[in-house]
Amino acid sequence: MPDIIQLLPDSIANQIAAGEVVQRPASAVKELMENSIDAGAKQIRLIVKEAGKTLIQVIDDGAGMSETDARMSLERHATSKIRKAEDLFQLRTMGFRGEALASIAAVSQFEMKTRLAEKELGTLLVVEGSEVKRQEPAACEKGTSISVKNLFFNIPARRNFLKSNAVEMRHIIDEFFRLALANPGLALSLAQGDEMVYDLAPAKLSQRIVALFGKGYQQQLAPSQEETSLLKISGYVGRPELAKKTRGEQFFFVNNRYIKNNYLHHAVTSAYEGLLPENSFPFYVLMLELDPKHLDVNVHPTKTEIKFDDERAVYAVVWSAVKQALGAHNLAPAIDFHADVNLTNKLSSHSLTNEQYFEEQFSTSLHRSNLKNWEKMFDNESNSRLFSQPAKQTEVIFESTINKPIEARTTVLQEDGIFQFQQKYVVRAGRHGLMIIDQQAAHERILFEKYLLQLRSKPGNSQQSLFPQTVVLTAADFALVMEMEKEIVALGFRFEVFGKNTLLVSGLPADVKMGEKELFEGLVEQFKKSQAELELPLQEGLARAMAKRTGLRSGQKLTVEEMEALAQSLMACNIPNFSPEGNPTFFTLNTSKIESYFNR
Repeated sequence: MPDIIQLLPDSIANQIAAGEVVQRPASAVKELMENSIDAGAKQIRLIVKEAGKTLIQVIDDGAGMSETDARMSLERHATSKIRKAEDLFQLRTMGFRGEALASIAAVSQFEMKTRLAEKELGTLLVVEGSEVKRQEPAACEKGTSISVKNLFFNIPARRNFLKSNAVEMRHIIDEFFRLALANPGLALSLAQGDEMVYDLAPAKLSQRIVALFGKGYQQQLAPSQEETSLLKISGYVGRPELAKKTRGEQFFFVNNRYIKNNYLHHAVTSAYEGLLPENSFPFYVLMLELDPKHLDVNVHPTKTEIKFDDERAVYAVVWSAVKQALGAHNLAPAIDFHADVNLTNKLSSHSLTNEQYFEEQFSTSLHRSNLKNWEKMFDNESNSRLFSQPAKQTEVIFESTINKPIEARTTVLQEDGIFQFQQKYVVRAGRHGLMIIDQQAAHERILFEKYLLQLRSKPGNSQQSLFPQTVVLTAADFALVMEMEKEIVALGFRFEVFGKNTLLVSGLPADVKMGEKELFEGLVEQFKKSQAELELPLQEGLARAMAKRTGLRSGQKLTVEEMEALAQSLMACNIPNFSPEGNPTFFTLNTSKIESYFNR
């Protein structure tokens, strides 16, 4: 039998390594900027085009490289950080695996210009798919400039897996944020094409946080300090009311390296015990410094996961640092933590009457089904038939009372009865039993189907704002909104770009009585929360977020007319049984079941 095991060619081996190191443009950004930091750069400029798919350029004023070092940096397993195995446990630098540049050059059109400070000429290297095309002396600035063009040009299948420009740009911004927070003393800039996204001057950590996240954080941060024989902790934690329903503003750095660690995250949230709303995440930027011999950073290709030799001790110190910060600065909660992420939509403040509100809100679905005969809901046979198969268009299930004269409506109410229980449930009484409706779940189902219809085929109407408001977003949220611009407009919003990461909101969906800023910011936050819990198609996720944001809340008092409209509109839905989150919207309690409790 002939031998079948062979050594892979370098070009293929590099592409395989690239699969671990370079998963998307943001991966290349991380590796290149980390190399610049290790080179002692004081100023680093990042330029991207088409979210890094066309160009990623990192320019620094660091030490630069000699001609030989420049060439060697493109070889696999070549690094300036390690000479012996023991060095792995004394690392204080960022890039040490010796894979990054070789992997990036294997899947791109790669160009490097680098010059040592004491030299008059630098070196130009041009590589395409691991093949060195040119290496020659060149005039250039001190430091290193690396351009990565047409990432994955020679691996179309990998390129096809990249997401939209907005999504990829969000990942790049995430990496930029992490490096900017870890190195507040460096001057960093990020430009997308000709647009400057961030231009950060050297600053203290608190100033860097405000520069990245906005002035709203200026008065909301508490310094956290703790020092033991094992480790030193410094950084900032946010007030409980800063906590959000989505992750993304939690940062751990160990020896200036960003890490992910659920165990330490639990230590932080435990310190907030009793101060946070359920399923929310506090803001924190915590720097941990400890001897490298107590940790192993070489456990994951991206180096974001590390191991401590004594995790329990680190956990205890983190918990203590956060607890002391919260206590020392009296960061007590200032909001109702039982409230949902949504703002309460007070119907009583509407200029329309409550009856008109529901009538206009759900007129489309009411016309779709001639609702009548509530009594059939309590008939087991017709109840199961209603939800097990689509009803025929000629079959009349319910009769709407909204369009009846007041005299007729009063008669029906007296005969059947409808009332609100604990301001959470709508109870409809009939001759055959009770229907109990969860008002929040039911309204969310109604709105979800309404907004989904608008997104798919019938864009919603918009009401012009008398006083348009500006909404300032983070760069990542701004990119998200731009990605969903067409869908957000279909919901009835009207807005335009009004400066860097700023929108001017001039119109809201008709019949939604909420401030422009509160509704728009809330929709983005709710959408991110929904997508974090369950990755849904864009239209479905946006409709779900909008329904959650504008729906009725438990604890909201309803009039008889509102209860009637809610119940009837629910029954006009395609799937009335469940809320968009899958929770039941109602159940029926038949008379026979009630009588069984009285031994009848």
